[in-house]
Amino acid sequence: MDPLHRAQIILLCDLCKTAHLQSHCERCDINLCQTCVGEHLSDSSIRHKVVLYKYRKSLNYSKCTDHAGELSKHYCEKCDIPVCSTCVSSSKHEGHDISDILEKLNAKTESLQNDLEELKTKIYPRYEVMVNDVQREKAELETNYGKLTTAADQQGEIFHQEITAIVKRRKSDIQEIKNKHLSTLNINTEEITKKMAELKQIISDLKSILKSNDVSLTSTYKSRNSEFRLVPPKFRVTVPSLSAQKINKDQLNGMFGSLSPLSINTEHGDTMKSAEAVSSTQAKPLLDDPRLTATIHTGYKYKLSSVSCLSEEQVWTCGSNEIMKLFNLQSKLLTSIQTKSGNKPADIAVTRDGYLVYTDDINKTVNLVKNKQIETIITLHGWVPRHVCSTASDNLLVTMYSDDYKQSKVVRYSGSTEKQTIQFNNDGRPLYSSGHYKYISENRNLDICVADWSANAVVVVNQSGKLRFRYTGNPYNTKQSFTPVGITTDSQSHILTADINNHRIHILDQDGHFLRYIHCDLVNPFGLCVDIRDNLFVAERNTTKVKEIQYF
Repeated sequence: MDPLHRAQIILLCDLCKTAHLQSHCERCDINLCQTCVGEHLSDSSIRHKVVLYKYRKSLNYSKCTDHAGELSKHYCEKCDIPVCSTCVSSSKHEGHDISDILEKLNAKTESLQNDLEELKTKIYPRYEVMVNDVQREKAELETNYGKLTTAADQQGEIFHQEITAIVKRRKSDIQEIKNKHLSTLNINTEEITKKMAELKQIISDLKSILKSNDVSLTSTYKSRNSEFRLVPPKFRVTVPSLSAQKINKDQLNGMFGSLSPLSINTEHGDTMKSAEAVSSTQAKPLLDDPRLTATIHTGYKYKLSSVSCLSEEQVWTCGSNEIMKLFNLQSKLLTSIQTKSGNKPADIAVTRDGYLVYTDDINKTVNLVKNKQIETIITLHGWVPRHVCSTASDNLLVTMYSDDYKQSKVVRYSGSTEKQTIQFNNDGRPLYSSGHYKYISENRNLDICVADWSANAVVVVNQSGKLRFRYTGNPYNTKQSFTPVGITTDSQSHILTADINNHRIHILDQDGHFLRYIHCDLVNPFGLCVDIRDNLFVAERNTTKVKEIQYF
């Protein structure tokens, strides 16, 4: 039962001391009758909080640590502690600002309520969303990694098919050589057998003459021994050997395809770093005299700009019009694709899956061709895409320049998602000139190699975009200017770049050291690519021919 209604206890107003209490001021911690409530609230300098007595909150004052039995109903602002009345009048708190502890309590209570409201309505819900996001990502993880495993199985199947096809071709070659070998021996056998038949006949005739004692036959006999003393030539054909190269596991692993580095991003953009992939390959010697092995006539009227290998027997080309053409080594046109917009493609590349990619610098797009269907995968704003290459991780590297022609950069894409931008060195200076021509290739050690024509340099950065070196031409030949255009790399991490005005190819090692030139009567070499056997294909700008060159 409420104390107000207990017959044995009479509670009176703390102000008038005569009337029964009805209310309680939590701010001042006093009990009030109905009459005194109005008088109490008349003091507007204090924010009173009057409630019915039965709804009052009982305050638990702390006991003063310095004065036993007294409650701390005041607050010392300087010492930042609750104090009792005796403390207030003592010398210890002389000159200090003293406030009512209820005022302090109200301020703290309001602050606590604000914190509670923010935690309930803003902060905690965000954590709930984050938990849901993580749970959803975990649910998607199995599916996505399952797809990755399936992709590895599919790539393995492609390798098996390619190896089976290679074995079949080699067996066919062996059978063909064997047939030629047998044919040669059969001809040799027939010739010797024919001579032996003649010899048997002559021996038989001589025996008959000797037995007959016929003067006429004996006197007319003409010896043919001198003719048969020179025996027919005997062919010796050496069985060919299969000069199989030792399988380099690192090289095979690189050809199979590498996983892109694990990237874990926090909300503020921090990324866990992973070690750069490094591939090593079995050394192969360069030829002192590279040789031309095939010439493809593309039929473009002028300005053959790019060539990209689909296989060791087929190459894609683009030139002066909107048609991209696929040729075999005998110059046979296998298929042709017209660009989606009707504009001339700026550059082409072939992805690891064998799909054609081309850039359109007029409508600022990068496009993918699948089964002769064209899909625009990247559309730029403020930047113009120019040259493109496909990487070991099946990303695309695209060189581009700004609409105002003042800036250039390299951007890495995974599908249509921008993953990396490479534009400045550690000092904040541009890595590349503002010119248009910047053919690009990724090396086996995952370096990104750009032929910057306007800068007369090959600019090479590592996988993270840090400058490794700049090559500005053969250091032993300073009389001729270096004008790099097309660029490609091979299984040995060599960098090959077309020096258009000097009609030759420069071969560099992976650290940018000049090794040698390739000439082969080239005329204005422009676009370059290398197939899986390290055969070099060169697109000649003005003759519009593609030349295949063996340089290993």
